Amino acid sequence: MSHTYSSALFHCVFSTSERRKTISPDLQPELWAYIGGIARQHAMKPLAIGGTEDHAHLLLALSATMPVSEAMRTIKSVSSQWLHETKGERLFAWQEGYGAFSVGESQISATIAYIQRQKEHHACRDFQQEFLAFLKKHRIEYDPRYVWG
Repeated sequence: MSHTYSSALFHCVFSTSERRKTISPDLQPELWAYIGGIARQHAMKPLAIGGTEDHAHLLLALSATMPVSEAMRTIKSVSSQWLHETKGERLFAWQEGYGAFSVGESQISATIAYIQRQKEHHACRDFQQEFLAFLKKHRIEYDPRYVWG
């Protein structure tokens, strides 16, 4: 075969540093759109972006040459710099780590709907409960002492 074909879909989740509520509802649409632009500029395909005041969710299609670690580093560093320089959010920071969970083709619609319903979803469950549920659902072993940094 002379070409490389891949389907790498990831539901990525990361929070603000110390889960501070620093992404105001007024800022969210602009930040999510900016993150989408970062993704497109770096050969990623953003299928959905959303979140709340203390975390973000992204559904990304990554090329065969884009490791998820590089995608997250790029999105988090460039968006943080934009918030500092353009929006005057000098104290803003993302958490050090992230969660990246594989998504199959049959799960795309449900994952997009989940990301779009973040405000309603978090009326019942906070980010920490949500993230631990993701780890358990995907059978990822973790030490509770080190999840939150």
